[in-house]
Amino acid sequence: MSKTGSAMHLLEKRGFFKQLVENMHIGVIVSDANGYVIYSNQTYANFLNIEVSDIIGKYVTDVVENSRLHVVAKTGQTEINHPHKHNGVGYIVHRIPLKEDGKIIAVMGLILFNNATTALALSEKCAFLESKLKNFQEELATIHRTKYDFDSIVGQSREMLDAKSIAIQAATNDLPVLITGESGTGKELFAQAIHHAGARKTFPFVQVNCAAIPRDLLESELFGYAGGSFTGAAKKGKPGKFEIANMGTIFLDEIGDMPIEMQAKLLRVLEMKEVERIGSNAVTPLDFRVIAATNQDLENLMKSGLFRRDLFFRLNVVPLHIKPLRERVDDILLMAHHFIQNIKKGPTGKGIRILSEAKKALETYDWPGNGRELLHTMERILVSTGTKSIDLSDLPEYFHFFENIPIRNKGSKLSDYLNHAEKYAIKKALSEAGNNKTDAVKILGVHRTLLYRKMKILNIPV
Repeated sequence: MSKTGSAMHLLEKRGFFKQLVENMHIGVIVSDANGYVIYSNQTYANFLNIEVSDIIGKYVTDVVENSRLHVVAKTGQTEINHPHKHNGVGYIVHRIPLKEDGKIIAVMGLILFNNATTALALSEKCAFLESKLKNFQEELATIHRTKYDFDSIVGQSREMLDAKSIAIQAATNDLPVLITGESGTGKELFAQAIHHAGARKTFPFVQVNCAAIPRDLLESELFGYAGGSFTGAAKKGKPGKFEIANMGTIFLDEIGDMPIEMQAKLLRVLEMKEVERIGSNAVTPLDFRVIAATNQDLENLMKSGLFRRDLFFRLNVVPLHIKPLRERVDDILLMAHHFIQNIKKGPTGKGIRILSEAKKALETYDWPGNGRELLHTMERILVSTGTKSIDLSDLPEYFHFFENIPIRNKGSKLSDYLNHAEKYAIKKALSEAGNNKTDAVKILGVHRTLLYRKMKILNIPV
């Protein structure tokens, strides 16, 4: 069988041209291996402004003088996205050799655009959409921007300097980070600082509090949903937090509180870097960095079967532990002054001093709420008083329970705490009673004799 016959046999055998190509808006022409046209669709004939019957059987250069179909038939080299002109009109074309048993039997030519202007318009439209997408991403990043960087993290203790060093190194890569520490130690500050110092800083920082979202809403919040996928769903659907965080960072706070049934779905998203909205079969590929944080002991949760071990290992690539404030005594006063300056901005804040007795009380207090509690304490003092200096009397009442008691002395006994609590209660009652012992015993609900005996024991002037 001749090459022309073989090519025609191929077309007839496969029978897809009539069904798929005839009505395409792409111009299609096929020549045999010798350069003679064996097929043309109507779109191609329309481009040339002639009839299909005037094309079939002619040599390709008799149809289009600068055709290269016959050249491709000889070289066997595919030509993709080649510019081409005919009668002063520009085209973008493909020329594809068709083979059978390793031999070229035909060459297909495809005209993708009817002129160069169309291609240029499409290119400009793509550039416009790309610009719009960039603007949208920048706007989204502005909405989900960070407030804190590494300068916002105050501390000079060895523990804090070590933590910052690990975080700064983490900002240079895209590895998952797991931040652990008690409530109020500054886990969110570290997460934001890592994002702000990294390559993703111009993209969104999306925070998810896993403990605050109801269990039945957590999946749709994280992964989004398709329109009409459940009662009350928005018609157009809604993107989840992971989609919003695309190109940026997603911060999974309180990860230890995530329901066990959601952890498997989260693990898949972290491993595959793609999400599937509720009610949709479409898979959306994503590019994000994950930072997680918890104040819980994940080791105990894993032993109890409440946290997946494989998810832990996926998140704990860069472990970052923040020590509680009671173990960073060197940071307490430094942070207190920092908070004062932020609360009382300008020269006013710089002029406020912390007196020695107040310093001692701040440094000996256990700070169960850590840095957050210290911030709120400073706010309370500065809002309720117009003082230029902070004395012991300006501190909240519970500080006075521990006045002069060596809290961190391992030899402290329960009786030490009880004695100081009684001393504080008696002095407060006497102050409220104007030093009238009769009224003081009524306030305290004790006998007058017991009051005098306690005052003597506790060295309270009678």
